[in-house]
Amino acid sequence: MPLTPLDIHNKEFARRLRGYDEDQVNEFLDQVIKDYEGVIRENKELSTQLLNVQEKLDHFSTIEDTLSKTIIVAQEAADEVRNNAKKESQLIVKEAEKNADRIVNEALSKSRKIALEVEELKKQASIYRARFRTLVEAQLDLLSQDGWEALENREREVLEREREMKEIY
Repeated sequence: MPLTPLDIHNKEFARRLRGYDEDQVNEFLDQVIKDYEGVIRENKELSTQLLNVQEKLDHFSTIEDTLSKTIIVAQEAADEVRNNAKKESQLIVKEAEKNADRIVNEALSKSRKIALEVEELKKQASIYRARFRTLVEAQLDLLSQDGWEALENREREVLEREREMKEIY
């Protein structure tokens, strides 16, 4: 157990012949007591400071650990968000590609259908022109026959008879 200033102060030495000067020893002991008290006080202050510094160090270590964990959690969250965004963008691209393929296929189908309709209309137009040409030619043949002249002559005859009848009456 370490000595206290009180232990030093109360220390009594046995007397002997030819011993040290008692006053010098007492003065020296008083000086030792003062210095020892100063050292003890300084030691207590340093211990208190050390405890304060240790508490601050513990506090900052806790903050550092918390920040490290927070950074790790934030990094993981950012990675997760990035991965989710990447997956979502891939899904969007796949869906857009499917829609594009569907639209292209529909357009090709419509194009084929329209092409078939155009071909059908061309055939129908060709058939119509041939029938119309046949009809027009048949009508021209009728017009060029002698029968029309006979009709015209007969019509003249009818008109003349009508005139004659009017004159008679």
